[in-house]
Amino acid sequence: MAQKTLADIQQEVDDYISQFKEGYFSPLALMARMSEEVGELAREVNHSYGEKRKKADEADNSIEMELGDILFLLSCFANSLDIDLTEAHNKVMDKFNTRDKNRWTLKNAEQ
Repeated sequence: MAQKTLADIQQEVDDYISQFKEGYFSPLALMARMSEEVGELAREVNHSYGEKRKKADEADNSIEMELGDILFLLSCFANSLDIDLTEAHNKVMDKFNTRDKNRWTLKNAEQ
């Protein structure tokens, strides 16, 4: 499968949502849904890496699928507010590379 850019993902989500009269949910509804999905991700991480194991009758979800759900909702959220996720990512990376550039010890740092 070919690699997709964030722009590709946002466009694919917009093409999907644009088929429906209802369109995007409100920002508040999207935030609630994203919180719900993050909770589901936390549950899967806890099942995989924590002490709490799944019950025999629980759905067979995965961390991968929960991350995919979050990416879909993040794309919906960004699209509904006309935010370019690539540009948002670039701004955040610039912040990390300037404000936080000396916060962590580099692997190749001279000692």
